[in-house]
Amino acid sequence: MKDFFTILGGMGTEATEAYIHLLNERTPAHSDQEYLNYILVNHATVPDRTAFIVDPETAPNPLIPLAEDVRQQSQLGPEFFALPCNTAHYFYEQLQSLTDIPILHMPNLAIAAVAAKFPTARRVGLIATDGTLKDQVYELPIKAAGYEFVMPTPAIAAETMTLIYDDVKAQNHVNPDRYHHILQQMVDELGCDVVILGCTEISVAEQRAGNAGFPVIDAQGELVDESIRLALAARNRQQAE
Repeated sequence: MKDFFTILGGMGTEATEAYIHLLNERTPAHSDQEYLNYILVNHATVPDRTAFIVDPETAPNPLIPLAEDVRQQSQLGPEFFALPCNTAHYFYEQLQSLTDIPILHMPNLAIAAVAAKFPTARRVGLIATDGTLKDQVYELPIKAAGYEFVMPTPAIAAETMTLIYDDVKAQNHVNPDRYHHILQQMVDELGCDVVILGCTEISVAEQRAGNAGFPVIDAQGELVDESIRLALAARNRQQAE
C-alpha cells in the first residue's frame, strides 16, 4: 500500500473510533477509492497514561509499548503518524526521536487553531485528563503563544475526569448535561474566551452532544483535518510521479 499513514490508537478505543468516524466523514470522497489509505494500530492494552504521569514510581510505563509500535510501523514507511490521544503527547519527544517519520502534534495543532478560529481570544481554557493538566503539554505552548492560560478549578477537573473515565471509557456513554455544565463553568465562571477540548474522550462528547454554542476547539477535530490535508497531498504527489 502506498501513500498511507498510521494511526497509533486504542487510547481509548472509543476515542479512536470517533477519530476514524470524523476522518471518514470529512474526507472528500464519493467512491471507495477516494477514501484515505491508513493503518490503524488499536493498541488497547497500552497502560493508562494519566496513571503513569501522576504516579510514575508504581504505574506501568506506556512509553514501552508505544515505542514498540512506532519502531514496527516505521519499517512500513507511512507518510506520517497520527496519535489521537492527548495525554500520550507527554511522550511525544521520545517517540519522535525513534523515527524520521513525522508524528503529528495534536496539542500544537489545536493551539494554532485558536488564532485562526477565535482571533480575538485572550483567555484560553483547557479541559483534559489530570495527566494532561499535570504534564503542561498544553499549558506551556498556550502561554508561549501569548494567551492567558485558564486552568480548570479542582471541581471542574474532577467533573471532567468523571466524564472521561466513568462515562465514556467505562460505559461508552455521554451525559450531555455534564459536558455542557463543564463548558458553562469554564466560560461563564472562569471567563474563558475559548476552551480547548484536550482529551479525545471529550471529543466523543462533542461529537455526540454538541457544544451548546460554547466556544470550543476540538483538538481531535484539528488532528483529523491535518491528517486529511497531509494524506491528500501525499496522494497527489504519488499520482503526479
